[in-house]
Amino acid sequence: MELIFSGPVIEWRGPSPYYFVPVPDEESADIREVAAMVTYGWGVIPVEARIGEVVFRTSLFPKDSGYLLPLKASVRKQSGLAAGDDVTVRMTVALHEQPPRQAPQS
Repeated sequence: MELIFSGPVIEWRGPSPYYFVPVPDEESADIREVAAMVTYGWGVIPVEARIGEVVFRTSLFPKDSGYLLPLKASVRKQSGLAAGDDVTVRMTVALHEQPPRQAPQS
């Protein structure tokens, strides 16, 4: 599943400051439809994202009814991003094929 969206860079001012791009409602709804097939626990969703020329792998964090795309320091520095900047994100959520179920043996 490929998604393209724009949004502001926000700063999470917790004990460890971090930066995110909120995934808009429509795209978050699309992700929720496949979340059970792609999450590896705690509701996080592995993705590959691209901002400008910078491509990176990370995992979306669930927040309220949406998701946050984390931006590592290396991604922000390469892209020249700061809190409040608007960015366009191209993001791929890898849909994994479910293994075929085997019939119970008697």
